[in-house]
Amino acid sequence: MLEHGAAPSATQQPEPDPPAGGLGARLMRRKPVERLVAEGGQGEGGSLRRSMGVWQLTMISIGATLGTGIFVVLGEAVPDAGPAVVVSFVIAGLTALFSALSYAELAGTIPVSGSSYSYAYATLGELIAWVCGWCLILEYGVSVAAVAVGWGEYLNELLDGTLGFTIPDVLAAPPGDGGVFNLPALLVVLLAMAFLLGGAKESARANTVMVGVKIAALILFCGVAFTGIRAGNYTPFMPLGMAGVSAAGATLFFSYIGFDAASTAGEEAKNPQRDLPRAIMLSLIIVTALYCLVAAVAVGALPWKKFSGSEAALASIMKDVTGQSFWAVLLAAGAVVAIASVVLTVLYGQTRILFAMSRDGLVPKVFSTVHARTGAPRANTVIVSLFCGVLAAAIPLGQLADATSIGTLFAFALVNIAVIVLRRTRPTMPRTFRVPLSPLFPLIGFALCLWMMGSLQLVTWVVFGAWMALGLVLYFAYGLRRSRLATAEK
Repeated sequence: MLEHGAAPSATQQPEPDPPAGGLGARLMRRKPVERLVAEGGQGEGGSLRRSMGVWQLTMISIGATLGTGIFVVLGEAVPDAGPAVVVSFVIAGLTALFSALSYAELAGTIPVSGSSYSYAYATLGELIAWVCGWCLILEYGVSVAAVAVGWGEYLNELLDGTLGFTIPDVLAAPPGDGGVFNLPALLVVLLAMAFLLGGAKESARANTVMVGVKIAALILFCGVAFTGIRAGNYTPFMPLGMAGVSAAGATLFFSYIGFDAASTAGEEAKNPQRDLPRAIMLSLIIVTALYCLVAAVAVGALPWKKFSGSEAALASIMKDVTGQSFWAVLLAAGAVVAIASVVLTVLYGQTRILFAMSRDGLVPKVFSTVHARTGAPRANTVIVSLFCGVLAAAIPLGQLADATSIGTLFAFALVNIAVIVLRRTRPTMPRTFRVPLSPLFPLIGFALCLWMMGSLQLVTWVVFGAWMALGLVLYFAYGLRRSRLATAEK
């Protein structure tokens, strides 16, 4: 294993560009790793700024992850798995771990903002890279909307406990869930947009503070809810069998997507080769431990059948255990801050992926235009925020979570394959982190992703198929001819 902080050697023989040819050759053209790294940070009219160390990168990953599964999706998963939801978290975490190992290797080798999109471009070709990027748009963009929906639930808990009123359902729920427009969901996305427009360094500082608040809130929950645990609540442990545990695990995988958020900051990290792998692995370990602890306490304090339909389950448990609203209000306040952090960091990741795709010519240049003063892609941030905000205001939570899970799993599956391909095509390339037992571990990660995708409902697959079809239409109508690799061949 190479020393941490090693950079790709300037004397290393670069990978040659694939020759121009027919349609098949054009679809399989790869972008050399050296070119990807050399273009890092460069945008239209300016460059991104390298301002983040390993601590900030880890906080970005934790910020993007911690909160979605516990504060929001737990109420969706427990009715499927029962008390065995703890096992579902472990399964989802193990699936994420194998993919995280692959992410860590590629993030240290190709430290750019495009995350798995850029890794696929360097190894699997342009068409697969586009498909991966399109999945990431589904993963990040839709997850922002999904988390924003849950934020409104906790905001109502906080308002009810402090001021004695709540936002009416007509303005606090999307169509199909008893409302017309989810105003709180839109507002939290716009708040995150305001932070991001100030620049990456300022956003990272705000996120670090919010991550501290959310960890404190979860520790507080465990301490209070532990007193309400009843042994009978753990039986039957697996009421709907392994199928229920698997289905819940696939839904909960949505709550692990944040660990790869650090990889989207590759062009704003001070020492990406060293710090990105560390941040990815450290954040996943911390988040998985907290998820399992909180889930175990939650199902012990509240019968599993009572979780159905609750998007603010932890606050309800605090109220039931103590018989007082004070603790529930305190937790709701922590959740409001915690979920806002998720929205902030995931929205950040989405803008940086589109930045990379735009720089490659696959999406319009407006997404890679950098503001000279702040070093942030401002137009990109505004467009993405408005899209995600409207989506959050109009679509129910459960549908959003499942759509995000399938996009995430597909992208992670491609990353596992990319590690194997790059090991074979560029075996001498310096790597600051190596997946152990490769290709075995990447193949296990790939298989686990496919297995969890198979656990999702048919309607989710239909939505995913329609999304992929739309993406292919856009690629062949725009990206295939506008790609910078395509224009270089002319």
